[in-house]
Amino acid sequence: MTSTPRRFDHTGMQILDDTESLELLSSVPIGRLVFTMGGLPAVRLVNFVLDGDTLIFSTADGDKYRAAERGDVVAFEVDTVDPDRHLGWTVTAVGHLSVIDPEEAESLRHDLLLRPWAPNRDTYLIRLGIESLEGRRLLPWAQRPHQEAAGEGTNR
Repeated sequence: MTSTPRRFDHTGMQILDDTESLELLSSVPIGRLVFTMGGLPAVRLVNFVLDGDTLIFSTADGDKYRAAERGDVVAFEVDTVDPDRHLGWTVTAVGHLSVIDPEEAESLRHDLLLRPWAPNRDTYLIRLGIESLEGRRLLPWAQRPHQEAAGEGTNR
């Protein structure tokens, strides 16, 4: 059995493939939605579920809902970091938001067991279709490539 060789970026972080990135994305319940509000970046924590290559979360009528109504392009980021051991990973998904039709939303709420945190009235389900996915992992020191192995020469 041949394993795929690890790939690393210029900083020595391992580049994750889409399969591993999706697995990590589904392993945490909370992520950061990054969108535009009034021409400026905005970041909101949301609880979510992964349904195939689609992220689903609920929201009330507000900024996130309006971004979904417009079909805005957004980023969604999840991570885990161990500051004591200098280990961790991050996954960023990019795609367009959309509002899920109320009939489909009712079925999804039941099937996916998505529960909003806040006691929102008139909640809507929002979909983020993943169009781009990027993952990175900080490996233990002994598993990281040396500069020459990562394709970088030493600067003297």
